[in-house]
Amino acid sequence: MSGHDSKYFSTTKKGEIPELKEELNSQYKDKRKDAVKKVIAAMTVGKDVSSLFTDVVNCMQTENLELKKLVYLYLINYAKSQPDLAILAVNTFVKDSQDPNPLIRALAVRTMGCIRVDKITEYLCDPLQRCLKDDDPYVRKTAAICVAKLYDINAELVEDRGFLESVKDLISDNNPMVVANAVAALTEIQDNSVRPVFEITSHTLSKLLTALNECTEWGQVFILDALSRYKAPDAREAENIVERVTPRLQHANCAVVLSAVKMILQQMELITSTDVVRNLCKKMAPPLVTLLSAEPEIQYVALRNINLIVQRRPTILAHEIKVFFCKYNDPIYVKMEKLEIMIKLASDRNIDQVLLEFKEYATEVDVDFVRKAVRAIGRCAIKLERAAERCISVLLELIKIKVNYVVQEAIIVIKDIFRRYPNTYESIIATLCESLDTLDEPEAKASMIWIIGEYAERIDNADELLESFLESFPEEPAQVQLQLLTATVKLFLKKPTEGPQQMIQVVLNNATVETDNPDLRDRAYIYWRLLSTDPEAAKDVVLAEKPVISDDSNLLDPSLLDELLANIATLSSVYHKPPETFVTRVKTTAQKTEDDEYAEGSEAGYPESSAHPADGATSPPTSSSNVAYAGATQPAPAPSSSPPAAPVPDLMGDLLGMNNSSIVPVDQPSTPPGPPLPVLVPASTGQGLQISAQLIGRDGQIFYSLLFENNSQIPLDGFMIQFNKNSFGLAAAGPLQVPQLQPGTSAAILLPMVLFQNMSAGPPSSLLQVAVKNNQQPVWYFNDKISLHVFFTEDGRMERGSFLESWRSLPDSNEVSRDLPDITVNGVESTLDRLAASNMFFIAKRKHSNQDVFYFSTKIPRGVAFLIELTTVVGTPGVKCAIKTPNPEMAPLFFEAIETLLKS
Repeated sequence: MSGHDSKYFSTTKKGEIPELKEELNSQYKDKRKDAVKKVIAAMTVGKDVSSLFTDVVNCMQTENLELKKLVYLYLINYAKSQPDLAILAVNTFVKDSQDPNPLIRALAVRTMGCIRVDKITEYLCDPLQRCLKDDDPYVRKTAAICVAKLYDINAELVEDRGFLESVKDLISDNNPMVVANAVAALTEIQDNSVRPVFEITSHTLSKLLTALNECTEWGQVFILDALSRYKAPDAREAENIVERVTPRLQHANCAVVLSAVKMILQQMELITSTDVVRNLCKKMAPPLVTLLSAEPEIQYVALRNINLIVQRRPTILAHEIKVFFCKYNDPIYVKMEKLEIMIKLASDRNIDQVLLEFKEYATEVDVDFVRKAVRAIGRCAIKLERAAERCISVLLELIKIKVNYVVQEAIIVIKDIFRRYPNTYESIIATLCESLDTLDEPEAKASMIWIIGEYAERIDNADELLESFLESFPEEPAQVQLQLLTATVKLFLKKPTEGPQQMIQVVLNNATVETDNPDLRDRAYIYWRLLSTDPEAAKDVVLAEKPVISDDSNLLDPSLLDELLANIATLSSVYHKPPETFVTRVKTTAQKTEDDEYAEGSEAGYPESSAHPADGATSPPTSSSNVAYAGATQPAPAPSSSPPAAPVPDLMGDLLGMNNSSIVPVDQPSTPPGPPLPVLVPASTGQGLQISAQLIGRDGQIFYSLLFENNSQIPLDGFMIQFNKNSFGLAAAGPLQVPQLQPGTSAAILLPMVLFQNMSAGPPSSLLQVAVKNNQQPVWYFNDKISLHVFFTEDGRMERGSFLESWRSLPDSNEVSRDLPDITVNGVESTLDRLAASNMFFIAKRKHSNQDVFYFSTKIPRGVAFLIELTTVVGTPGVKCAIKTPNPEMAPLFFEAIETLLKS
């Protein structure tokens, strides 16, 4: 729209839709065009104009390119909600794809690719095939991108119709923009495919390098990113590639520069000549420096990338440290990033310059920046041994200015310097002790206390200094309390005189009796036991030589750094995280079905309607579920053939279900022998697959015990499982690992579960809704029942006195009772044993009239206790169960559980 089109956004009179309908069917072209503009304006501001679909589509038959674009824009927006009506536009699309005007041909193909409606996709293939071989390069480059869009909609169709080969042929096109778009399309397809689709050969390499010089800046970015994945067979070819890419470093677009740097860094790993590497480092420095003269947002992105580059190749910017000096008007996020890079580039040669800068920053007004600057001085001292003394001098000068937060930060970093260089700079402790009264931050207090305890024998009044902290011991944060405890023990071991002896008694008493912090209490008991039994052993433990801390300026693991460098100029290099931790992507090998969308974690974890609910199961609910399938699209190997896995948990998760907080080794425990599991999906319903399952508890862990029986005629693999939101937040603790099931075979699986990850709102319910799928069948939904006794924990035992006190302390409103008329207690001992095996612990027994009254206690996770009174006549039907609990809303679930236990 032009600048004069704002009038179309103005509010119209009543009956807006009928008026627009009338205008859209006007016999005058200009009136129809204005009406379409009004429709687009209304659509843009969020009004629903889908009722005008047929009228707008009728306006497609026009030679006016602007009007055609507007109608296509409307179609893209509403085609998914009106798929049947969208078919009306197909004939026009097909006709436009053969129009003499290349702009209209390209527009038609582009729009058809954007309309994600299966029925239209079928009609897209023939026009797309023609446009990929069109005479006009603009049409060809548009068609190349359309193939990537079509692959996302229907991958199988793209492969069957040979579109991939057609796009690969476009890499040899004589138009550089067509080449760039073909590369972009193939890269996108490769990211969505599990098998190699786009591999650069020596032939395609020369084509890409030739096109690089002539295409637009974004085309250059696509080509450079593709080239960065190419591994040259030898150093000579790597040098040739780099030589042809080096001119891109002078480009005005920052993205092109960073992509070129990425590509050169990757090829430099293969270059053996030190002279060539040195020259390349010199060539990369000026363009990186130039990026820092851009606006702050681009500076920040550049700095985050430079941060990675200097960790791998510090020589590139070793002589350019001045460009990272902070300007007074730099935003705080730029200043912080510059500080990080200055620490990494600091060396014995430039440390004096750097320290002057840091000292200047430490007097600024931004508190966070000042703290970071002071900490940077300490990190430089740890990094550069020969400069440590100069760093400490600067820190002491800063302490003398008596600014509270500067002093406290200085003490924190000096503690680290003492750890790095033991018995070297202790002469400054007296100066530090002068600032004791100003300390009010936990970390600074803890650091000062550590210094006093560590060097107690060199500080004459160490006991007095520690005593000043002990006065407020109960109110101090845990971090300070722990340091005070250890420092007092060190003082006592180094100076076992009367003063420290009294102090240690006070501290140990406070730490064991007055505190509710288990870490503090446990450490105090350990010290107490050590001091009372073997003081020499206590010395060996408490005064043992500590490991020297090391330079932390290059924090990244080498393998992670390699991955991040391969992703320079992307969000990954800005976040300093691998892409898979914040981007979820499904590898597609076949056409997606509605069931697959379920597996990909669509907005509703359970679709609103299901074609395949198991017999006896209710329709899956529509509540949202954040837990994706626990499984993989590939068949899992049999446990016997796989080594134990111990990967780091991935908390971000991905679309295939690894989004729970713990990872399960492949060698899961085998299913225990016992009564058969309840059949939840019979073979008659599951197209030959029978699923039996039940929640069980074992060794304090909850498992979902499953039995899969394949009574079909085909092998089944790629099993995945998903749990809907439930009252206990039950979710799979890892992938469901089921080996390929041949016809007539079965597999028993124990799937570890985690709690409180996928909680549902509302009153507690025993309903557990489960979905299971495999690569060959649709999703099977079924309902299971959560038995509360599975959650009974091993720490539910109570002493009689505690039980009685707890019963009295709970109000009567927390007491709930129920009669269980069908239950008979025949043997007391066997019943008690059975209940104890489920962590329901016997407290006491009494007689009331002719009835026996039994008292039990148990707990479920999060410390919810149940106090139970069972009244019965042994051998006679009928049990009355009364419970008291802080959570009386859990009572119905508890009564179900106790009935199950007493019946078993």
